[in-house]
Amino acid sequence: MNIIVGLGNPDKKYEKTRHNVGFMILDRLADSSWKYSKKFKAEICHTYIEGQDVMLIKPQTYMNKSGEAVRNFVGFLNIPTDRVWVVHDDIDLNLGTIRVREGGSAGGHKGVISVINFLGTERFPRFRVGIKNEKADTMPSEKFVLQKFDKEELGMLNEVIEKTIKLIKKSLKEGIKNVST
Repeated sequence: MNIIVGLGNPDKKYEKTRHNVGFMILDRLADSSWKYSKKFKAEICHTYIEGQDVMLIKPQTYMNKSGEAVRNFVGFLNIPTDRVWVVHDDIDLNLGTIRVREGGSAGGHKGVISVINFLGTERFPRFRVGIKNEKADTMPSEKFVLQKFDKEELGMLNEVIEKTIKLIKKSLKEGIKNVST
């Protein structure tokens, strides 16, 4: 079984923001409804993708505390961290860019920092989805990531979501490989 974690913030006001790309991707991957688990502080969807048993989770602890929900869920299922895949936004990558890595540093992403801290390791696969545009360098990153995508960016966002889903499906079939698109 694999666990795929989408990072984002709960609440309607964050739904279409750059920081919620992880949630957006998992929403498209889910083929059944989400169920909220108070015990795990997460929305959970059990599904099968490419013949693989997969648990999708969206922590509801807000970005900076995402690791708490991840640790609780991973610990309960006793899943090794290489089977815990994290999908998240990356302000250092241009919109349209996706990087898949088997591990590494958090790159300053507070949600990933939380997951690393709560799991006690950097050794888990990540699907980093670029959200950067020309405005990213003109405002504090905390403000930029909470902005909604411009109308012009929505078409590209849909393409990026679909490309990420294809990479996730390919990784489930063939295993994680470091990729940059």
